[in-house]
Amino acid sequence: MSDTITLAAETRDRVGKGASRALRRDGRVPAVIYGQNKEPTSIHLEEKALMKALMTGHFMNSVIMVSGERTLPKDVTFHPVTDRPVHVDFLRIGEHTEVTVAVPVVFADEDECPGIKRGNGVLNITRHEIELVVDAADIPSEITISLKGREIGDSIHISDVTLPKGAKPAIEDRDFAIATIVPPTVPTAQDEALEAEVAETQAAEAAAEAEPTDGEDDAKEG
Repeated sequence: MSDTITLAAETRDRVGKGASRALRRDGRVPAVIYGQNKEPTSIHLEEKALMKALMTGHFMNSVIMVSGERTLPKDVTFHPVTDRPVHVDFLRIGEHTEVTVAVPVVFADEDECPGIKRGNGVLNITRHEIELVVDAADIPSEITISLKGREIGDSIHISDVTLPKGAKPAIEDRDFAIATIVPPTVPTAQDEALEAEVAETQAAEAAAEAEPTDGEDDAKEG
Protein backbone atom coordinates (compact mmCIF):
# COMPACT_ATOMS: atom_id res chain seq x y z
CA MET A 1 0.00 0.00 0.00
CA SER A 2 1.20 3.51 -0.77
CA ASP A 3 2.49 5.52 2.16
CA THR A 4 0.73 8.67 3.33
CA ILE A 5 2.85 11.74 2.62
CA THR A 6 2.58 14.92 4.68
CA LEU A 7 3.36 18.31 3.16
CA ALA A 8 3.42 21.57 5.11
CA ALA A 9 1.54 24.39 3.41
CA GLU A 10 0.58 28.00 3.95
CA THR A 11 -2.55 29.78 2.78
CA ARG A 12 -2.14 32.15 -0.16
CA ASP A 13 -3.47 35.64 0.56
CA ARG A 14 -3.07 36.73 -3.05
CA VAL A 15 -3.69 34.85 -6.29
CA GLY A 16 -2.84 35.63 -9.88
CA LYS A 17 0.23 35.38 -12.13
CA GLY A 18 2.19 38.11 -10.37
CA ALA A 19 1.66 36.62 -6.91
CA SER A 20 2.51 33.13 -8.20
CA ARG A 21 5.76 34.33 -9.79
CA ALA A 22 6.75 35.99 -6.52
CA LEU A 23 6.12 32.76 -4.62
CA ARG A 24 8.23 30.74 -7.07
CA ARG A 25 11.11 33.20 -6.71
CA ASP A 26 10.99 32.46 -2.97
CA GLY A 27 11.17 28.70 -3.53
CA ARG A 28 7.44 28.11 -3.06
CA VAL A 29 4.95 26.34 -5.34
CA PRO A 30 1.35 27.59 -5.68
CA ALA A 31 -1.36 24.95 -5.21
CA VAL A 32 -5.08 24.57 -4.68
CA ILE A 33 -7.20 22.13 -2.67
CA TYR A 34 -10.72 21.52 -3.97
CA GLY A 35 -13.59 19.05 -3.72
CA GLN A 36 -16.20 17.75 -1.26
CA ASN A 37 -18.49 20.67 -2.17
CA LYS A 38 -16.25 23.08 -0.29
CA GLU A 39 -14.67 26.32 -1.45
CA PRO A 40 -11.24 25.83 -3.06
CA THR A 41 -8.33 26.70 -0.78
CA SER A 42 -5.33 28.45 -2.35
CA ILE A 43 -2.07 27.41 -0.70
CA HIS A 44 1.66 27.28 -1.38
CA LEU A 45 4.22 24.57 -0.64
CA GLU A 46 7.97 24.47 -0.16
CA GLU A 47 9.45 23.43 -3.53
CA LYS A 48 12.19 21.27 -1.96
CA ALA A 49 9.67 19.27 0.08
CA LEU A 50 7.41 18.86 -2.94
CA MET A 51 10.33 17.68 -5.11
CA LYS A 52 11.29 15.12 -2.46
CA ALA A 53 7.72 13.80 -2.50
CA LEU A 54 7.65 13.71 -6.30
CA MET A 55 10.91 11.74 -6.36
CA THR A 56 9.30 8.86 -4.44
CA GLY A 57 7.86 7.73 -7.77
CA HIS A 58 4.38 7.15 -6.36
CA PHE A 59 3.32 10.71 -5.54
CA MET A 60 0.28 10.63 -7.84
CA ASN A 61 -1.18 7.51 -6.23
CA SER A 62 -0.47 8.45 -2.60
CA VAL A 63 -2.68 10.08 -0.04
CA ILE A 64 -1.20 13.51 0.73
CA MET A 65 -1.96 15.25 4.01
CA VAL A 66 -1.88 18.99 3.28
CA SER A 67 -2.74 21.55 5.97
CA GLY A 68 -4.48 18.83 7.95
CA GLU A 69 -6.65 17.77 4.99
CA ARG A 70 -6.58 14.35 3.38
CA THR A 71 -6.05 14.80 -0.37
CA LEU A 72 -5.13 13.03 -3.57
CA PRO A 73 -2.89 14.77 -6.14
CA LYS A 74 -4.80 15.27 -9.40
CA ASP A 75 -2.36 17.32 -11.47
CA VAL A 76 1.17 18.70 -11.29
CA THR A 77 2.17 21.35 -13.83
CA PHE A 78 5.88 21.58 -14.68
CA HIS A 79 7.84 24.40 -16.33
CA PRO A 80 8.42 23.43 -19.99
CA VAL A 81 12.12 24.37 -19.87
CA THR A 82 13.34 23.80 -16.30
CA ASP A 83 10.94 20.95 -15.38
CA ARG A 84 10.40 22.59 -12.01
CA PRO A 85 6.89 22.17 -10.54
CA VAL A 86 4.89 25.39 -10.96
CA HIS A 87 1.43 24.37 -9.70
CA VAL A 88 -0.33 21.45 -7.99
CA ASP A 89 -4.01 20.50 -7.76
CA PHE A 90 -5.16 18.45 -4.76
CA LEU A 91 -8.58 16.78 -4.40
CA ARG A 92 -10.09 16.51 -0.92
CA ILE A 93 -11.05 12.96 0.00
CA GLY A 94 -12.41 11.11 2.99
CA GLU A 95 -10.54 8.31 4.72
CA HIS A 96 -12.46 5.67 2.78
CA THR A 97 -13.42 7.60 -0.34
CA GLU A 98 -13.47 5.50 -3.50
CA VAL A 99 -10.87 7.03 -5.81
CA THR A 100 -9.47 6.37 -9.29
CA VAL A 101 -5.67 6.22 -9.42
CA ALA A 102 -3.04 5.20 -11.99
CA VAL A 103 -0.92 2.47 -10.41
CA PRO A 104 2.49 1.53 -11.91
CA VAL A 105 2.95 -1.99 -13.28
CA VAL A 106 6.03 -4.04 -12.36
CA PHE A 107 6.95 -7.31 -14.09
CA ALA A 108 8.62 -10.16 -12.17
CA ASP A 109 10.02 -13.66 -12.78
CA GLU A 110 11.62 -12.83 -16.14
CA ASP A 111 14.19 -15.62 -15.51
CA GLU A 112 11.31 -18.11 -15.40
CA CYS A 113 9.76 -16.90 -18.66
CA PRO A 114 10.58 -19.42 -21.44
CA GLY A 115 9.62 -16.96 -24.17
CA ILE A 116 12.30 -14.54 -23.00
CA LYS A 117 14.85 -16.91 -21.44
CA ARG A 118 14.97 -19.56 -24.19
CA GLY A 119 13.21 -17.94 -27.10
CA ASN A 120 14.98 -14.56 -26.84
CA GLY A 121 11.56 -12.92 -26.96
CA VAL A 122 10.96 -9.30 -26.03
CA LEU A 123 8.46 -8.00 -23.48
CA ASN A 124 6.35 -5.41 -25.28
CA ILE A 125 4.59 -3.33 -22.60
CA THR A 126 1.48 -1.53 -23.80
CA ARG A 127 0.42 -0.18 -20.39
CA HIS A 128 2.97 0.94 -17.83
CA GLU A 129 0.15 1.94 -15.46
CA ILE A 130 -3.30 0.55 -14.72
CA GLU A 131 -6.12 2.82 -13.64
CA LEU A 132 -7.81 1.29 -10.61
CA VAL A 133 -10.83 2.21 -8.54
CA VAL A 134 -9.89 1.62 -4.90
CA ASP A 135 -10.57 2.67 -1.34
CA ALA A 136 -8.39 5.68 -0.51
CA ALA A 137 -7.05 3.81 2.53
CA ASP A 138 -5.86 0.88 0.39
CA ILE A 139 -4.16 2.43 -2.63
CA PRO A 140 -1.45 0.01 -3.86
CA SER A 141 1.98 1.45 -4.62
CA GLU A 142 2.37 -0.92 -7.61
CA ILE A 143 0.88 -3.96 -9.32
CA THR A 144 3.28 -6.89 -9.78
CA ILE A 145 2.70 -9.22 -12.73
CA SER A 146 4.56 -12.54 -12.98
CA LEU A 147 6.01 -13.63 -16.33
CA LYS A 148 6.53 -17.20 -15.10
CA GLY A 149 5.75 -19.79 -17.78
CA ARG A 150 4.96 -17.22 -20.47
CA GLU A 151 5.84 -18.10 -24.07
CA ILE A 152 6.37 -16.03 -27.22
CA GLY A 153 2.98 -14.89 -28.48
CA ASP A 154 1.39 -14.78 -25.02
CA SER A 155 -0.54 -11.64 -24.15
CA ILE A 156 -1.21 -10.53 -20.59
CA HIS A 157 -4.67 -9.01 -20.12
CA ILE A 158 -6.21 -7.32 -17.11
CA SER A 159 -8.20 -10.53 -16.50
CA ASP A 160 -4.88 -12.34 -15.94
CA VAL A 161 -3.86 -9.97 -13.14
CA THR A 162 -4.63 -10.58 -9.47
CA LEU A 163 -5.63 -7.19 -8.12
CA PRO A 164 -5.54 -6.21 -4.44
CA LYS A 165 -8.69 -6.94 -2.46
CA GLY A 166 -11.36 -4.32 -3.12
CA ALA A 167 -9.63 -2.91 -6.22
CA LYS A 168 -11.19 -3.01 -9.67
CA PRO A 169 -10.06 -1.71 -13.06
CA ALA A 170 -11.44 1.68 -14.06
CA ILE A 171 -11.99 0.26 -17.58
CA GLU A 172 -14.61 -2.46 -17.25
CA ASP A 173 -16.03 -2.73 -20.77
CA ARG A 174 -13.15 -4.72 -22.25
CA ASP A 175 -10.36 -7.12 -21.31
CA PHE A 176 -7.51 -4.81 -22.27
CA ALA A 177 -3.95 -6.00 -22.87
CA ILE A 178 -1.08 -4.87 -20.65
CA ALA A 179 1.89 -6.60 -22.31
CA THR A 180 2.79 -9.15 -24.97
CA ILE A 181 5.85 -11.35 -25.43
CA VAL A 182 6.88 -10.88 -29.04
CA PRO A 183 9.49 -12.70 -31.16
CA PRO A 184 13.00 -11.26 -31.33
CA THR A 185 13.57 -8.73 -34.07
CA VAL A 186 15.50 -10.36 -36.93
CA PRO A 187 17.33 -7.92 -39.24
CA THR A 188 16.23 -8.19 -42.86
CA ALA A 189 18.52 -7.90 -45.88
CA GLN A 190 17.09 -4.42 -46.45
CA ASP A 191 17.97 -3.40 -42.86
CA GLU A 192 21.53 -4.69 -43.27
CA ALA A 193 21.95 -2.89 -46.63
CA LEU A 194 20.72 0.35 -45.06
CA GLU A 195 23.10 -0.02 -42.12
CA ALA A 196 26.01 -0.65 -44.52
CA GLU A 197 25.07 2.43 -46.55
CA VAL A 198 24.92 4.60 -43.42
CA ALA A 199 28.28 3.26 -42.22
CA GLU A 200 29.85 3.94 -45.63
CA THR A 201 28.50 7.52 -45.67
CA GLN A 202 29.75 8.17 -42.13
CA ALA A 203 33.20 6.81 -43.05
CA ALA A 204 33.36 9.04 -46.15
CA GLU A 205 32.37 12.10 -44.11
CA ALA A 206 34.97 11.32 -41.46
CA ALA A 207 37.66 10.91 -44.14
CA ALA A 208 36.68 14.21 -45.75
CA GLU A 209 36.91 16.01 -42.41
CA ALA A 210 40.35 14.54 -41.81
CA GLU A 211 41.76 15.75 -45.17
CA PRO A 212 43.66 19.05 -44.89
CA THR A 213 42.34 22.02 -46.83
CA ASP A 214 44.50 23.94 -49.39
CA GLY A 215 45.16 26.59 -46.78
CA GLU A 216 46.34 24.02 -44.29
CA ASP A 217 48.67 22.49 -46.93
CA ASP A 218 50.17 25.91 -47.71
CA ALA A 219 50.68 26.61 -44.03
CA LYS A 220 52.49 23.31 -43.54
CA GLU A 221 54.70 23.94 -46.58
CA GLY A 222 55.50 27.43 -45.33
